[in-house]
Amino acid sequence: MKIATYNVNGVNGRLPVLLRWLQEERPDVVCLQELKSPDDRFPSEAIRAVGYEALWHGQSRWNGIAILTRVGEIHETRRGLPGISDDNQSRYLEAAVNGVLIGTIYLPNGNPRPGPKFEYKMRWFEKLTEHARSLLDTGLPVVLTGDFNVMPTKLDVYKPERWVDDALFAPEVREAWFRLVDQGWTDAIRMLHPDETIYTFWKYLRNAFARNAGLRIDHFLLDPSLVGRLAGAGVDLQVRAWEKTSDHAPVWIELSDI
Repeated sequence: MKIATYNVNGVNGRLPVLLRWLQEERPDVVCLQELKSPDDRFPSEAIRAVGYEALWHGQSRWNGIAILTRVGEIHETRRGLPGISDDNQSRYLEAAVNGVLIGTIYLPNGNPRPGPKFEYKMRWFEKLTEHARSLLDTGLPVVLTGDFNVMPTKLDVYKPERWVDDALFAPEVREAWFRLVDQGWTDAIRMLHPDETIYTFWKYLRNAFARNAGLRIDHFLLDPSLVGRLAGAGVDLQVRAWEKTSDHAPVWIELSDI
C-alpha cells in the first residue's frame, strides 16, 4: 500500500496539479493539508472522477485536512484532537483505511516566536503527543503523517544557522518532536535514508527550489507494528517544479502486505 502526504497549499487553486499527480502516481491513500477551503467547496466530485473517495475537514481561507483513498472505504475515527475543545482550527483528521489507522496532521507554524502563536503551537504539539500515546496503546497499525512544521535536525534544513530563532527549528519544538517520536514511533524517511539531504518544502522566493534550499517538515511516523512492512519512502520532487504548484512536494511511503 502506497500512502502519500501532500500540503497542497490551496486545494481549489492547485486542483489541476493535485489531479495530475494523482493520475500519474496513483498512491493508494493520500493525506492532504492546507486545503484553505470550507467544507462545501471541497472538490470531492473532481477527486472522485479520478478514482478517489474523500473525507475532509475544511476551514475557510486557512488550514484544512483531508484523507483520500482508492483502495477501500474510509471510516472516520476522529476529527480534531482531544483536549482542545475550544480549538476552531481544522488541523487533525483520523480514519481507518484498508486495515491501517491514519492520522493526517497540519501542526501550527508558530511564528512569530515568542508570542501567542508559538504558545498555541506548543500546546497543540503537547495534545498531539498525548493522543499519539493513546494510539500506540491500542496496538493497532497506525500512521501519523502530514506537515508537522518542524525540522528535527540540522540535516533537515538548508543553512540551519539562519533558522535558529524560527518556530520551525526552535529547541523547544525539536524537543517536542523527539518526545513524540521516543514514545515508540519511527520516522519512515530517516529509517530508509538516515544520512541523505531530503527536503519537502522550498519557499517561492530566491529560486529556492532550483538551489535546493529547502526544509524537511512533512513526515511519516509509523507505529512498531508497521516498521517491518516499510518497503520504500521518497519525495515526488518533480511536482514541485510544475506550474502553479504548491511550495511543498508530495512525500510517500510503501507498506508491504502482511
